Amino acid sequence: MNQVPDILRILPEVILTLAGVAVMMIEAVLHQNTSRRPLGWLAVGSVAAAFWASMAQFQMAPGTGFHGVVQTDSFSAFFHVLICGIVLVCCLIALDCMPERGENMGEFFALVLFGAVGMVLMSSAVELLLVFIALEISSISTYILAGFRKHSVKGPESSLKYFLLGSFATAFFLYGVALVFGATGTTNIREIAATLATTPMPAFPVIALAMMLIGIGFKVSAAPFQVWTPDVYEGAPSPVVALMSTAPKAAAFAVLLRLTYAVFPLLHVQWSSLLWLMAALSMTVGNLAALRQQNVKRMLAYSSIAHAGYLLVAFSAPSSEGIAAASFYAVAYAAMNVGIFAVVSHVGGYDDHLNSISDYRGVAYRSPLMGAVLAFFLISLIGIPFTGGFFGKFYVFAAALHAGAIWLAIIGLLNSGIAAYYYLRLLTTVYTRHAEDSAEPNIAPLSIPIVLALLLTVGSTLVLGIMPGRVLYAARWAASSVVPPTAAPTEIVVAPLQPAR
Repeated sequence: MNQVPDILRILPEVILTLAGVAVMMIEAVLHQNTSRRPLGWLAVGSVAAAFWASMAQFQMAPGTGFHGVVQTDSFSAFFHVLICGIVLVCCLIALDCMPERGENMGEFFALVLFGAVGMVLMSSAVELLLVFIALEISSISTYILAGFRKHSVKGPESSLKYFLLGSFATAFFLYGVALVFGATGTTNIREIAATLATTPMPAFPVIALAMMLIGIGFKVSAAPFQVWTPDVYEGAPSPVVALMSTAPKAAAFAVLLRLTYAVFPLLHVQWSSLLWLMAALSMTVGNLAALRQQNVKRMLAYSSIAHAGYLLVAFSAPSSEGIAAASFYAVAYAAMNVGIFAVVSHVGGYDDHLNSISDYRGVAYRSPLMGAVLAFFLISLIGIPFTGGFFGKFYVFAAALHAGAIWLAIIGLLNSGIAAYYYLRLLTTVYTRHAEDSAEPNIAPLSIPIVLALLLTVGSTLVLGIMPGRVLYAARWAASSVVPPTAAPTEIVVAPLQPAR
């Protein structure tokens, strides 16, 4: 049998890394007055190449590389494609709104590419230390990108808050890895699962899992670890918010799926209870807080907290059905959330001069296309049929019902009704005319990058709402790489810690 070269198992990461280095080197030799836009197109082309390489990994024989620290299978390929698609659209959004001769434009795209390396690597790493390294690569890039508008007041503030709280949460994840190593003598995911399945279960793995859940809960902005989200979203540029609200979350959820279903399946009773509580809190806190917001980006920040809760509902299913539902919802949420931030970025500009809900009054009359696209994404976020948001919620709630988590599904449905209020409030504002004597801010004409970004996001959301079969099949195929469809965890009793002799 022909062995797949190790380099092909990390080909998307290699392409993104080389592209990031190339952008930095070219940026260093360009004259100050030279347009940096070609650097953005170089980043777009590189991410498209990484997307193609990720698609090719679906046809690659499953296996590990580099002494078993990375694994290529349908699960990693699924999230590689998702993350590369998100980064591709976010680069197009940045090309539309960023100043053409901004002296930091090259650094922006280099940071996006390096951050994407960490996100992609997180979904294929099967060694917890490599997961931690990839998490840090992704986090450091997003910390800097959050404060990229250095001349604004809120930019550096959001970056500093994100860095301090993120470092604190990452320490929890690292302590959890250390406890797992102490309990099993290894940090390899397969070896950990095998060791825990054949030896008496001490309390260390339970504590380790809880600590790692804290670190991942911060990355996905799930309650009660969501306090950083509204301030960071408000202060960061809209293209950065489109990226950090989707791609790092998708990577973190990929890690969480592997940890829960592949590493700690025997602790299903423990982690499902914790995630049940996090899901209920995230949906409720996110939607109730969003009701009071007048700032569009803060409202969408609390909305993202609620959607993290919807996705966590899928973890109540102790089988591959939960993985498939969570993976499908990650795709649907990414398409509609990146799309709505593409509209916010184009309408408000790089400096977010339209930031309150009242500022969006009459947008549909000044730009009928942008108004219609914004309305479409708001309808999808509500979960109206024939949109990706509908089938995303349908699959996660169905997984919860099949698992017997009826109350969690009811909480999710009630929260979906609450969310409809603030989404429809923005929608009615968009289609409300300005007073005749009031000044209406101009909306920039459409550019090629924003048209491509909207075509990709609107098309993806429509396809997921009308013909979800292929993506759902890919999600189920990805789930089968983590846990066999017929596998079911067995409840175990956790033994207390024994004093050393």
